[in-house]
Amino acid sequence: MKLATIRTADGTRAVRLDGETLVDLGYTDLGELFAEDGWQARAAAASGTTYPAESADFAPVVPNPSKVVCVGHNYTNHIKEMGRDLPSYPTLFPKFADTLLGAHDDIVKPAETEAFDWEVELAVVIGKQVRRADEQQAADSIAGFTVMNDISVRDWQFRTIEWTQGKIWEASTPVGPYVVTPDEVGGVRPSLEVKTVVDGQVMQQDDTGTLLFDPVFLVQYISTVITLRPGDIIATGTPAGVGNARDPKVFLLPGQTVVTEIAGLGACTNKVVAQ
Repeated sequence: MKLATIRTADGTRAVRLDGETLVDLGYTDLGELFAEDGWQARAAAASGTTYPAESADFAPVVPNPSKVVCVGHNYTNHIKEMGRDLPSYPTLFPKFADTLLGAHDDIVKPAETEAFDWEVELAVVIGKQVRRADEQQAADSIAGFTVMNDISVRDWQFRTIEWTQGKIWEASTPVGPYVVTPDEVGGVRPSLEVKTVVDGQVMQQDDTGTLLFDPVFLVQYISTVITLRPGDIIATGTPAGVGNARDPKVFLLPGQTVVTEIAGLGACTNKVVAQ
């Protein structure tokens, strides 16, 4: 299934893609759906109000996750371009619900930065609460996958050795448009092409099969530290090709369009606008 949260005149609604139509699932958003036992059967059987997919206004797939945990340094090529050694353990940092945008929303470039960068990421969405998950429990907890653009404010990110202040700017991180269940993309360790395109120029291109720490391992690792709840999001890292690692450096400017796309999942297409 391909599931989404859309904005309507009556508030947000959780929906399922059925051809060119979005079918209302009876929940306000996917976070509320995933909190229900047996949500898969409920989503598959729903036959509520329909909306045209072509004109949908996508909200973040989960508008208010209890947590967003991001992983740095998880593609070999990106680690090398940043001049670092391969890590023994995942590098983790947080985002917050206020950071998230819908898949087609404008991205406002803050006036405080001249180093506004892109990062395409495979994001894992949790569909079942887990703590200290073993491999099977971790696999079973994955509701599906979506696309995230981990927009990064590099001049703030590198002010200190800890990155968070460059990663949590308000309304900066598109995520969506759909949560695609694992059965549609080859399972819980999918091998999918990831790509970033800025004004028609390919900036990043890799495959999620080259992740150092795969989605199942990340659920196991993170759930050792903290409970993962339905609707929580794990961003699995970005491949080589970020603007900050180029020579000369290249950053996003108002008026540009950035597309972050993952095969089988869809794309976030966002215009950068001035504050």
